[in-house]
Formats: sequence, C-alpha cells, structure tokens
Amino acid sequence: MADTVSASHILLMYAGSMRSTATRSKEDALAQIEGLKADIDGGTDFADLAKEHSDCPSGADGGSLGTFGKGQMVKEFEDSAFSMEVGETSDVVETDFGYHLIQRTG
Repeated sequence: MADTVSASHILLMYAGSMRSTATRSKEDALAQIEGLKADIDGGTDFADLAKEHSDCPSGADGGSLGTFGKGQMVKEFEDSAFSMEVGETSDVVETDFGYHLIQRTG
C-alpha cells in the first residue's frame, strides 16, 4: 500500500457539521451529494462539480487536496482515499465535516 496518495474531493457540509456555516439539513446534504455521485457516474467532470458545489475552499481548484500521507486526514476520509485505485471515485463518505465524494488522482 502506498505511503501517500493524491486526491480531490467534494464536501457538502450541513447545519451542525464541524466548522460548518451551511444552512442545509443533513438530509438535504445527503440527497445532494448522492445526486452529484450519480452525475459523476454518468460522466460529468468531477472537477467541474467540485468548483460548483463543494463547501471546501479546495473546490476552487477542482477539489484538489494535493498529496497527503497517513494520519493527515480524518480516519474515514483516509481509509477511503487509500483503498481506491487511481482514477476511482468513492461512494459517499461521511465525516464530522459533512459528506464527501473522493477521487483518487495519484
């Protein structure tokens, strides 16, 4: 297993998630991120969706988080990112920050 990975993500926060200023409900955030996953599965560009929808500042850069090692991300995020093949997009991953879609880029 690699010591580092590169990944991009789309984050949808909800009212009450960590560091959130979002007003959407948890249910609305889940429904929206599931819709984005369906769009990606249908061929829509991940980076374009990140720019338009992500609540993370990385969204402006297509969701790119660059390269990171073990212990740098929360466990659920790390487990998903390190378990995927390059080019693969995760299912919805929930962390204390909200809902993520993760795409391994390297």
